Amino acid sequence: MRVLLTSHGSTGDIYPVIRLGRALVEAGHAVRFATVSLFRGEIESAGIEFVYLPPDWDQSGFAEAMRDLTKARHALDLIRIIYSESLPYLDEILCTLTRELRTADVFVTSYVFANLSVLARELNVPCAVTTFAHNVVPSADYPPEGLPRLAAPAFFRRRWNRLLWRMADRVLCWQINRVVGEAMERHGMGRASSFALEPADLALVTVSPALFQPKHLWSERFQFTGYLRWQAPEDPALGERLATFCKGERVPVLTFGSVTFDEARKIMSRFMLNWPTGKKILIQSGWAGLTIERPHAGMLRVDRVSHDQLFQYASVVIHHGGAGTTASVLHAGVPHIVIPHIGDQWFFASEVKRLGVGLEVKRKRWPEDLPKAVRAVEKSKKMGARAQKVAARLAEENGPARAVDALERLAGR
Repeated sequence: MRVLLTSHGSTGDIYPVIRLGRALVEAGHAVRFATVSLFRGEIESAGIEFVYLPPDWDQSGFAEAMRDLTKARHALDLIRIIYSESLPYLDEILCTLTRELRTADVFVTSYVFANLSVLARELNVPCAVTTFAHNVVPSADYPPEGLPRLAAPAFFRRRWNRLLWRMADRVLCWQINRVVGEAMERHGMGRASSFALEPADLALVTVSPALFQPKHLWSERFQFTGYLRWQAPEDPALGERLATFCKGERVPVLTFGSVTFDEARKIMSRFMLNWPTGKKILIQSGWAGLTIERPHAGMLRVDRVSHDQLFQYASVVIHHGGAGTTASVLHAGVPHIVIPHIGDQWFFASEVKRLGVGLEVKRKRWPEDLPKAVRAVEKSKKMGARAQKVAARLAEENGPARAVDALERLAGR
């Protein structure tokens, strides 16, 4: 089977697709991954053929784009910004994907760019989308994220939810077509006609079915596989530094991953003024470039590092609520403190609270409010026990294998 993968965005959008590609390679399939050159090294190290797509930005370019996304007022505005960012490069992207699809047996794209399924349909190539956030999965059990829930008997509530999902689907398509509809038509694709309800022939929902799958799915095209986790290689020298710093003690870990925001230096200065003297913490610099403004014996700053390597030293992980980071903390079996910045991160904060494995701190005053939250989480035996129970359940799932099986069935039908 010849598989063409594509995804755009930060590490949280790319790494799960690398894990899927690696699983496909291990199953004996030929895999190409079309994306930006920033991730070429990781892709090729996984044994996957790299195909270049623009833009040819370095990490600072993507960090700037992430700052723009943090200014989105709501989900519809977020979609507008994402598609507007892609518009200058869309003709080249579509030409490259058209060429690559002519020799593909199955196509896998990100749920955010589900409009590309229209291109696959025109070329008679079965298409799947991947989503790392289950709040986009339609169900009669709940309305789309942010829309009102109806307090009524189940029959009326489900009818109400179905209506809202249909309305949301139309509005999302309108927004996408408003931005890139003309470009799609130039390539003979036609305009997007369904985004939420029929994103592709198959939708791989790459989160835990045991923890997150609703009772009623919209259709069989939505399949919960389990997590697809890809980790950067572990660094033995860094491991020695971490062990020396922690001295057998578990300490808080602060990481905002690929999220960036304005005035990061000033925010970190506020954090340092409020962090308790003598309390250790590990700080991952990430795309925001978090800094330690002055020497501090209780703080250690690290750069790029495997989540699994870093989180084994954590008493609690303070993070932004990104899909990939949330997955890593769940697998590590330690509690969360979530400080959402953008998009679905507020949803993941609510899921962390629902599972009983952490709490949320508001972004506006997190440098001042964080110490109190850390004390509360570290004292909570219930959160720690629940986090370990969740991790044990996740260890029983095999997301990559289930995803490969679903794609093989899709290509063979």
